[in-house]
Amino acid sequence: MIKQNIFLILGLIFLIFPKTEAQNYEGTSLGIKTIIDSVTIKVQFYSSKIVRIIKSPMGNDFQKESLSVVKKPEDLQILVSNKNGEIIASTPFLKVILDTETGAIRFEDSNNNLLITEKEDGCDLTPKVYAGIDVFSAKQKFKLDPEEIIYGLGQLQKGKMSQRNQTVFLKQGNQETVIPFILSTKGYGLFWDNYSPTTFTDNPEETFFDSEIGQCIDYYVMLGGNADGVVAQMRDLTGQVPMFPYWTYGYWQSRERYKTQDETVSVVEKYRSLNVPLDGIIQDWRYWGQDSVWNRMGFDPSTYPDPKGMVDQVHEMNAHLMIVAWPGFGPLTKQYAEFKSKNMQLNFLTWPPKVGSKPYDVYNPKARDIYWNYLNKGVFSYINNDAWWLDSSEPDHIEVKDEDFEQPTYLGPYRSVVNAFPLEHIKGVSEHQRATNDQKRVFILTRSAFAGQQRYGSNTWSGDVVTDWPVLRNQISAGLNFSLCGIPHWNSDIGGFFVWNFPGGVNNKAFHEIYVRWLQFGTFCPMMRSHGTDTPREIYQFGKKGDWSYDAIEKFINLRYRLLPYIYSTSWDVSANGSSMMRALVMDFANDKKALDIDNQYMFGKSFLVCPVTEPMYVKTRKDGNKYLDPVEDFSTIKSSKLYLPAGTEWYDFWTGEKISGGKEISREAPIDIMPLYVKAGTILPWGPEVQYAEEKKLDDLEIRIYPGADGEFILYEDEGDNYNYEKGAYSTISFKWDDALQTLSISDRKGEFSGMLSERQFRFVLVNASSGAGLAESEAVRTVAYTGKAISEKL
Repeated sequence: MIKQNIFLILGLIFLIFPKTEAQNYEGTSLGIKTIIDSVTIKVQFYSSKIVRIIKSPMGNDFQKESLSVVKKPEDLQILVSNKNGEIIASTPFLKVILDTETGAIRFEDSNNNLLITEKEDGCDLTPKVYAGIDVFSAKQKFKLDPEEIIYGLGQLQKGKMSQRNQTVFLKQGNQETVIPFILSTKGYGLFWDNYSPTTFTDNPEETFFDSEIGQCIDYYVMLGGNADGVVAQMRDLTGQVPMFPYWTYGYWQSRERYKTQDETVSVVEKYRSLNVPLDGIIQDWRYWGQDSVWNRMGFDPSTYPDPKGMVDQVHEMNAHLMIVAWPGFGPLTKQYAEFKSKNMQLNFLTWPPKVGSKPYDVYNPKARDIYWNYLNKGVFSYINNDAWWLDSSEPDHIEVKDEDFEQPTYLGPYRSVVNAFPLEHIKGVSEHQRATNDQKRVFILTRSAFAGQQRYGSNTWSGDVVTDWPVLRNQISAGLNFSLCGIPHWNSDIGGFFVWNFPGGVNNKAFHEIYVRWLQFGTFCPMMRSHGTDTPREIYQFGKKGDWSYDAIEKFINLRYRLLPYIYSTSWDVSANGSSMMRALVMDFANDKKALDIDNQYMFGKSFLVCPVTEPMYVKTRKDGNKYLDPVEDFSTIKSSKLYLPAGTEWYDFWTGEKISGGKEISREAPIDIMPLYVKAGTILPWGPEVQYAEEKKLDDLEIRIYPGADGEFILYEDEGDNYNYEKGAYSTISFKWDDALQTLSISDRKGEFSGMLSERQFRFVLVNASSGAGLAESEAVRTVAYTGKAISEKL
């Protein structure tokens, strides 16, 4: 029954329903509800910029609690009107217009600009019986503007930035992480809240999501205005990003696999003896023993006789240890027996093959409790490791049978929730670690993800990709589209995982070249991590100082550490302001049409334009079928890369200090130790000291590089580095502002404080040009000032 002219105040929803034209709809606390063609349609506003649409067959009562969405609907003022065959529900920013004849919905902003519209007769809920349960397949068709570009869908290995004009089957896999979310150049996002395998199709006639199982059609439209705004809305809906420890942004060394505790420790010792920076070492599988006890969360005494002593040794060298755990268990483990006895085991085979390992029911909260109890007792509280590698989190599924997906889980048939497996698995470890020890920030490396996983302190990598040049290029668009889904932390195996195409691995100079280029790209990812199988990856495997590959690797590891103050401040911008670290060019250059579909360049933070080299330098490199053989080491021919400098700003070549106007394609020489890298005019860059590990030196004598040509601002963020006290306000920020017309740098009063904060420090200002402030070399400061937390201004 329609309620007219009802004002709910004092913290309740304010709804206005006109007296004219009574229709078959009713006001709800969140918006409206109506029935059209035997389909119940609910419009529910979660904020003034986010609206949820639910469609279900009339009379189909169900309860759905989203696994991804954590936001609770806000108290809002919603205006509802009914005229000309349309019901309009609106906030000051967003309008939802429902056609009462067809049931189709369109979405507009407050200026009546069309965002996206459903197609007439575009709703399809087909009933079926699956695993003995009455369910539906759920499909909704939309109509997009021909010129708009959409991004997202997770991490796909297709080498595409724009996700238009294709069909994609969205199901988690080793190398593909699927998220049914799209972000449009028109400034909106759409999240399809379904966890079953889903087909996404876009063609000139229509765009649709089609899920195999669902209780309803359930999706959210969010208005952001631009790409950053849409990502911020997705985070508002599905959860914010916690801070990672400072040291996690240093360099990580890994391999499949270190086989003894002495070998693991020796890698750290070697890096320290070489004076090559390192912060993380990773312990891969089989530290527990044979495959029959796969993932038993304990240590084989024959190879790891003193695992706590191993970690202590790593810590004594000021490094950190990450250790792997899997969702599946070998048949002779205690976990396997307990999960099976309590009906908390998924009855299909997972890694490794021919053993009989099976995963636990990650959807069951009590099963997640049991998983953590074993992991905590056998590993975390025993050896004091610093981070987790939760491998196979999609998970691996061996000898796949249709009936595997029919089996029940805690939340229903496995098929209905399969894509949310990583979200629930990572949730269990993250929440339990935080409850066990909040002095150590959660840091999880994982192979798969789903919408909302950013709230659990995880960094997703791109899976077991093959070492090849086209694959390297594809990682760029894969990571960017993944980040545009609201999950900012991503990386790939530096050098690729499988080295099949490069016989001899590290003994093949052709592998050296692609490894160096991949590492250069990895320097500008949220996690810089070397890993793979078939061949070792440590820097000393590539020769010694003076060898071209060794020197190039060392150079970029050192570059990473000089950038740590910039990277950590950027990570705070991600957590505090909904920003992103790896930024597709649409985020900063939305008005430059030439930039919108570039798939091999991106911004790292808001200052660096990164242009990875994704083709071999050596023209004479031979290829035998699929195999790259040793190149001719002829440095007289230098690789030249073509790249595009986005319009609307000037750019500085990071390596030379040369200033170049944007809006044009250029060719840049790229010898093996150079990746084209440009800095946006107006950048204020904190340039850290040379260190062997992230926290070796205090930043009490900090170089500040200024790139003139535009006004600029940068906020330097600092905190205690590895606990959650920042959530209680224990951090500081210092704002730097550059006035280009006046050539003046202003530094604000320091805001906030934390234990160990520097009360006094020195800033050295460097104006970048062709003769100063370029590359890694030390630069002469034009001015040095003492800073005690009080505002100062210096004309440079």
